[in-house]
Amino acid sequence: MTQPIVAIIGRQNVGKSTLLNRLAGKRIAITADLPGTTRDRILAPVLWQEQEFTLVDTGGLDMNPQSTIDLGVKEQVSTAVNDADAIIFLVNAQEGLNTIDHEISEMLRRSDKPVLLVSNKADNARLENESVDFFDLGLGQPMTISANHGRGTADLLDKIIDILPPIEPVETASDSIGVAIVGRPNVGKSMLVNSLLGEERSLVTDMPGTTRDAIDSKLDFQGESVLLIDTAGIRRRGRLGAGVEKYSALRAMRAIERADIALLVVDAGEPFTAQDLHIGGYIHQMAKGIILIVNKWDLIAETNLTEWNGYIRSQMKFTPYAPILYTSAKFNRGTDKILPQISRVYQERLKRLPTPAVNSIVRKAVASHNMPRKGAKRLKILYVTQADVNPPTFVFFVNDPTIVHFSYYRFLENKLRQAFGFEGTPLRLIFKKRSEDKREE
Repeated sequence: MTQPIVAIIGRQNVGKSTLLNRLAGKRIAITADLPGTTRDRILAPVLWQEQEFTLVDTGGLDMNPQSTIDLGVKEQVSTAVNDADAIIFLVNAQEGLNTIDHEISEMLRRSDKPVLLVSNKADNARLENESVDFFDLGLGQPMTISANHGRGTADLLDKIIDILPPIEPVETASDSIGVAIVGRPNVGKSMLVNSLLGEERSLVTDMPGTTRDAIDSKLDFQGESVLLIDTAGIRRRGRLGAGVEKYSALRAMRAIERADIALLVVDAGEPFTAQDLHIGGYIHQMAKGIILIVNKWDLIAETNLTEWNGYIRSQMKFTPYAPILYTSAKFNRGTDKILPQISRVYQERLKRLPTPAVNSIVRKAVASHNMPRKGAKRLKILYVTQADVNPPTFVFFVNDPTIVHFSYYRFLENKLRQAFGFEGTPLRLIFKKRSEDKREE
């Protein structure tokens, strides 16, 4: 399922980043009292009333930009509005209505997207009352909040959920293995696609960011249909150029959501930056299959794969199950191993285990390890079953799910992997409460 996207739009210094941090429940965006602090978009997942959506922060908007930076921000915001399912138009209650607010409201009305007009920094009753002036924007009654103090933000979340469109299944070919090719710009993703396809289906140049939208290419591999989704490079914050590529990260994230498996392509000359780890974390969070592609291997004189594998595992600690391939897309070296690996990982994602076999392994694991406890209460695993595939999902019926610590979750996951494999795919372990007298045999 694809998550709806909500963009926060407004002029400088209205508190967009503070609102994102408040709604996301943690400090993600950098905030300051200086206008223009946020120039690049920031994405944050938000869960409210059992519904998830992605919140997008944007830079302060000037409808008549005079500088290159301001022009880039305007293009960012335009792309964000186009990609969003709903928009929060944030205004500043303390500064009141101004010309830029009117210009932004005109743009948002033309977008034909659901818009919530929100008056921020309404820290007292006087400012709440004065927010009535924003009625003149023609976008309905403004909600009054204080993102800094948390006033009114729960009501705002309720309103967001009300205007979001229904969540629909992601668009992907049901008869194909969906493969998203993701990574930072200029790591060789498009060239890798061309190598796999055996033809120039994606434009390849030496300029990073050539690919701005996800491009789908279908191929046949030994009777299996594979849908390759080439995406724009995901740039590190602070190194984004002006133009629509600033929001290509958003499209790349959606491409990952559409896929069964993601190829995370890194540059052998500059491997595993913080942004690479961020992308890998998103793939893991979405429970997609993952294959690590170390591209431009021809540029590396040192070819000690044992050391390289150790280095990569030390960086990508949260995906120890991910296979690693070393390639040179430019010279078609190692690329012949990618499609067979995709096929293997996909079959692992479809693997369904008999319930007795799962319970046998779990019983042995329980017998070999001290069970976690909370006070005098010890965890009891009553029954386990595989509930789903793609990704493989296991439901553990236990006496008290709150006793299950992350370390024990990882212990059980490792035992399942040791017994059954599951190369290249995360596992979902769900713990549900069940009394002992309801134990299934």
